[in-house]
Amino acid sequence: MYKERYLITGGTGFIGMQLLKQLLLDGHDIHVLTRNEVTAMQRFSQLVNDIKQKHPAQDLALGSVKTLGSLDSIPEDAAFDVVVNLAGQGIADKCWTNQVKQQLLDSRIQTSRALYEFLKDALVKPDVFISGSALGYYGLSHGDAPLDESAKGDDSFSSQLCLAWENEARRVEDLGIRTCYLRTGIVLGNTVEGKAGGALAKMLPTFRWGLGGPIGSGAQWMSWVHMDDLVGMIRYAIEEESISGPINATAPYPVTNKTFARELGKALKRPAILPMPAFLLRLMLGQMGEELLLSGQKVIPKKMLDAGYEFRFANLQDALQDILDR
Repeated sequence: MYKERYLITGGTGFIGMQLLKQLLLDGHDIHVLTRNEVTAMQRFSQLVNDIKQKHPAQDLALGSVKTLGSLDSIPEDAAFDVVVNLAGQGIADKCWTNQVKQQLLDSRIQTSRALYEFLKDALVKPDVFISGSALGYYGLSHGDAPLDESAKGDDSFSSQLCLAWENEARRVEDLGIRTCYLRTGIVLGNTVEGKAGGALAKMLPTFRWGLGGPIGSGAQWMSWVHMDDLVGMIRYAIEEESISGPINATAPYPVTNKTFARELGKALKRPAILPMPAFLLRLMLGQMGEELLLSGQKVIPKKMLDAGYEFRFANLQDALQDILDR
């Protein structure tokens, strides 16, 4: 396999660490842009040690990872084959005050803008730029209609946030660099340390106590994706030159929230029948609860399916069982 050179932002996050792990296993050279180089390098060193313990036969082929505190520290004649931008403050970390909304926007736009300026001046351009986005792009107005990458958004905050994020990344496309916008669904998986991460980390304690259940009516759609397939789709988009523009990074069979709760309860061998009242979520979380928990989109990964990507975990039951068994 050709040894590729990667520049990654958001490399210490839930998705970034899993992507990093797979790239290291395949022998690639990685530079990670991070605000805290010391902490990041500690995590990466531990990751490398863990990989060596679990895959001793691959020691000689293992890739390398370095940290960057600033894009300004990169020589203008440096060359990267791939740039992956996963940076952005977690959208569900805090209630959406006006200040938090601005932070969410700034954390996405500022990094994307800095990467554009770097790539504009780079003497050697990368082959492909992968930019983070999310299913929030489609907004709240589609109901039960299946959505492929051609569907439009609306005036909701999550939709406008993703639209601004993609528009900023589109400037990189204008430089002649193949660009993909990764509209990520609800990511199900474990961290590289082996603990439940992302959405499952917040759900599991309640469901393990037998106190889980649907949210509101439970009729809202949950377009999910197993972490292995998300990383797989990122890498497939990098290698397949025919893929560009928006990509729905979801499994092919979305489910309603009620079905998701039932399947998670079944996987844990626990009842999952206690609903979370919609009025309580609106009271506690306001707009964030309305857009992220009480609404959802039935999204289909048409572009990936058409391009021939083969999902490891197309069905929710298989995905949950795999994650819980690890």
